[in-house]
Amino acid sequence: MTRGAVRSIDIVVEGAAWKTLSPAARGRLKKAALRALAREKVKGHFTLLLTGDARVKQMNALFRGKNKPTNVLSFPAEENADRYLGDVAVAYGVVRREAKEAGKAFADHLVHLAVHGVLHLLGHDHMKPREAARMEGLEREILAEFGISDPYAPIPAKSRRKPAKRHV
Repeated sequence: MTRGAVRSIDIVVEGAAWKTLSPAARGRLKKAALRALAREKVKGHFTLLLTGDARVKQMNALFRGKNKPTNVLSFPAEENADRYLGDVAVAYGVVRREAKEAGKAFADHLVHLAVHGVLHLLGHDHMKPREAARMEGLEREILAEFGISDPYAPIPAKSRRKPAKRHV
């Protein structure tokens, strides 16, 4: 049996900030990402890179022509005999900032973005309304299994960050 006949994930951690992620949070992250594969009945393995904003900014500029960090990037692999599906990279600072602004738990937002990234590896997209509805529906279903609320629900007004005061 080759490694590709099962579902597996390699988590690569870059940077001290990610070292604070608890073993329980890391385990939940791994289970949710693998659940996305199982939900789509895909067997194979992939790498989840937990890195910083600067590294994601470099990748975003190089591969997407956008010179800024983003929360998650997915790099699907070409079809291969080993069933290697590709790589997902997550930027710590962006995830932390987005979670805080939305009033979400960091670990919940991280799990959402990992699932989102894995679904991109599997060919899902959100560029067209029908595609977005399908992908977001899958995300909601998978996240609900882990007790995470709908990430696309409107943010309650009290959770939103107040805009910074402008100094003239």
